[in-house]
Amino acid sequence: MRPFPGGQVSKEMSRVLAIDYGEKSVGIAISDELQLTSRPLTTLRRRRGEYQQLLDDIQNLVDQHEIETILVGLPLNMDGSRGPAASRTMRFIADLKRQIAQPVLPVDERLTSHEAERILRQQGATQRQRRELSDETAAMIILQDYLSRK
Repeated sequence: MRPFPGGQVSKEMSRVLAIDYGEKSVGIAISDELQLTSRPLTTLRRRRGEYQQLLDDIQNLVDQHEIETILVGLPLNMDGSRGPAASRTMRFIADLKRQIAQPVLPVDERLTSHEAERILRQQGATQRQRRELSDETAAMIILQDYLSRK
């Protein structure tokens, strides 16, 4: 606990990290310390045979940014059922939980990629920029939705 000016005591502040897990890239977004806002952080490119490196890179981000909770977007079908992509994501979540001490929570990510595309178009991003930024923007949407429900 840290005291505020005037003697009040506050809870330690910490961040939430959101992950948009994909076959080719992994978008990462992060909250502010008060867990009020989110912003894109980075996109990690997946390379064949380097899965453990991906987990290590996420561990490094968690340590570097003092992350309290990790969210992973779960790509459910529109009817709420799980398909092959959701199964792959659940395996990824299980692997993260084995490596990282912080809670790892699956969250519904339906339509976040479409929303990310819309936001980037609205900002005037070129097609190349949209390709490069769409995953971390989708992660930001996942995180902002989570924060707004807290």
